[in-house]
Amino acid sequence: MILHLKQSVTAEQAAKLAVEHKAFHVISNNTQVLITGSGVKEVPAGLDAFTDQSWVFPNDMQLSARSYRSETREVRIGNVTVGGNTGNTIIISGPCSVESEEQIRESAALLKANGLTSLRGGCYKPRTSPYSFQGMGLDGLKLLAKMREEFGFTVVTEARDATHIDEIIEHADVIQVGAKAMYDQGILRACAKTQKTVLIKRGFGTTLQEFVQAAEFVLAGGNENVLLCERGIRTFETGTRFTLDLCGVEWLKHHTNLPVVLDPSHAMGYAYGVAGLTRACVALGVDGLLIEVHPNPKVAKSDASQQLNHAEFEQLLKTIQPIASSVGYQIV
Repeated sequence: MILHLKQSVTAEQAAKLAVEHKAFHVISNNTQVLITGSGVKEVPAGLDAFTDQSWVFPNDMQLSARSYRSETREVRIGNVTVGGNTGNTIIISGPCSVESEEQIRESAALLKANGLTSLRGGCYKPRTSPYSFQGMGLDGLKLLAKMREEFGFTVVTEARDATHIDEIIEHADVIQVGAKAMYDQGILRACAKTQKTVLIKRGFGTTLQEFVQAAEFVLAGGNENVLLCERGIRTFETGTRFTLDLCGVEWLKHHTNLPVVLDPSHAMGYAYGVAGLTRACVALGVDGLLIEVHPNPKVAKSDASQQLNHAEFEQLLKTIQPIASSVGYQIV
């Protein structure tokens, strides 16, 4: 249950009430909110005198539920706002991994030349094999921060585990919680303590409700700047890396108030299909896209098969703006 407190309730009183009733204390839309367990059907005794409104939900989708907040939240990514009625589809691009200063600078120059503002690159790589490239770590983060300073970009990078989350919060603008880390409550709770934007990827064996509940950890901790990213789920099909759940995207747009981003690169797993899949995503009217692009994909140290080269990426950009316009969106 979500309880909106009266304006006369002080922060000290709200914190005390939260302890007494084992509730989350959140500031949402400049209103103090207490969140009790989803099984609670009535305002707990002793709280009714402090509350203005209450909402009861059948499950643990509470702050993210469109039945609680009907409009899509607006979330800032650098100088770009997505969600709400902005009509923006932000392109977040760059290599799968930061591999060298030369490589990431070439990628940054490509984005700058095409008017884009958000650079992604992995520094801590959650690889399936311990023998695969694990990323440059802090050195990679410093390179991303250097590109941000030189090119004026927003930097997006992934948290592999909670041990380096503070480094990522310090150097990045958007914290990506990857598919393999979606259940890591250490990462989610750390993200809740910052006001930086958090992009949560759906686990490849995760239901939609479990996906949204991961976002609730961040929202209930006081950070309202959350994006949901569909990146494909594992099915019986082996011809593609994963299966991009576009039905799930429509479910998220209908049932939640969080902006939705798609990642066609990881879903397809092969560069030949990324452009077509991207165009389909744009036609849905989504808030953002993650697209992997590398100066020379053949020598990429991770996920080489799915990364576009620069020429392929620029050709893709030319084709998606008309599609976005046809559904009332613009590529930014």
